[in-house]
Amino acid sequence: MIYLDNSATTKVHPEVLNTFVAVNEKFWANPASIHTFGHQTNELLQSAREQIADILKTSNEKIFFTSGGTESNNLAIFGLAHKYKQRGKHVLISEIEHPSIIETAKKLSEIGFDVEWIPVNSEGIIILDTLEKLVRKDTILVSVMHVNNETGAIQPIEELSKIVRAQSRALIHMDAVQSFGKIPVDFKILDIDAITISSHKIHGLKGSGLLALKKFVEIEPILYGGGQESGIRSGTTSVPLAVATAKAIRLAVTDLQNNILKLQTLSDDLMVYLNTFPSVKVISPAKKAPHIVTFSVQKVKGEVMINALQEQDIIVSTSSACSSRQTKTSHVLKAMHISDDYIKGVLRVSLSTLNNQQEIDQFKIVFKRVMNVIKGD
Repeated sequence: MIYLDNSATTKVHPEVLNTFVAVNEKFWANPASIHTFGHQTNELLQSAREQIADILKTSNEKIFFTSGGTESNNLAIFGLAHKYKQRGKHVLISEIEHPSIIETAKKLSEIGFDVEWIPVNSEGIIILDTLEKLVRKDTILVSVMHVNNETGAIQPIEELSKIVRAQSRALIHMDAVQSFGKIPVDFKILDIDAITISSHKIHGLKGSGLLALKKFVEIEPILYGGGQESGIRSGTTSVPLAVATAKAIRLAVTDLQNNILKLQTLSDDLMVYLNTFPSVKVISPAKKAPHIVTFSVQKVKGEVMINALQEQDIIVSTSSACSSRQTKTSHVLKAMHISDDYIKGVLRVSLSTLNNQQEIDQFKIVFKRVMNVIKGD
C-alpha cells in the first residue's frame, strides 16, 4: 500500500509510541496529587510543556494540552472572544476555515457577537484589500488558518498581522494543524497571539494536541472542573499524551529545512506530471505548503477515482477527511468558485517525510492506467 493521505492523519512515529508506552508504565500517577509520585509525574508534564514553549517561542504557562485540533480551535474562538468582549464583539473568520472554526464562529454569532467572513480569491488565499476594509476598532478576534487542509494554500499571515495591528487591538488566532512541521511556525516568526497544533498530523497520537498563546495573552476556559492546565482546561491531564505530543513536536522540527526540500521536490514532480493531462485541473496554488497537491478530474466524481486508485493500493482522499464522507460540496471549493465541471472530482494527495520518489513514480503509473480507463487520456 502507498499511503498518500497524510493530511487526514499520519502513521505514529515509533519514538512517539515508545514514549507514550514508557510514560504509562513508569509515571501513571495523577500529576495533581501531592505525594512524591504525583510530583515526579507533574515534573515530567512540566518538562514537556517547557520543551514545546521553547520551540514555539512563548512561556511555559501559555501551553495548554487538549484533545486535538477541534478542541483547541473551539477554546481559541470561544475563549478569546469572551475574554476580550469588553473591547467589542466584532470577529473576523476566513471563509475557508476548518469546520471546528466555522461552526464555533456561527455559535458566537448566535449569542450576540458580530461575525464577518473574510473572502478568498480563486487560489483560496484571503483577499487582503477586503480584510483591510473589514477590520474595525472594535474587532477583537481574527482567525485565519496558516495552511488550508483541502488545497495546501498558504495564507499571508505576516501581511494579515500588519493590517490587523494597524487598525485594531484584535487578537490573531492561527490554526497551524496543517502547517506545523511542514513550514516554520512560532511566535517569533509570526506576529500572532494563538496557535493550534494537532499531534496526529505530525506522526503523533490521536486524541492529543494543544493551544499555545503568546506571552501576556489571556483566555477564558470553556471547560470547568478541577482547574487543571492553569484553570483553562479542567480534567485530569494525560501525562503520557502530553509527553508524546512534545516528542512528536520535537521530531517535526528536527531537520525541518531538509524535510521541506524533500516534500517540495516530490510535490513539484507530481504537479508537473498532473499538468500533462488535458482533463486534470491542479487546484493547489503556486504558493502552497510542500506536502499537499490538490487536483480535479473533469466531470468525474472524486469517489470514482479514489476507489479506482484504492483497488491498486494507492490511498488518497477527496478533500478534508472531516467532510469526505459527506455529500455536500466543500465550502472551501465554493469560496474559490471552482467550476461545476471540476468541483465534484477533487482529489488530494498529501505527503509526509515517510514517502519517497519510488512511491510517487508508482502513483504516476497507476494514475495513468486509471485515467486511460475512465477518461481515455
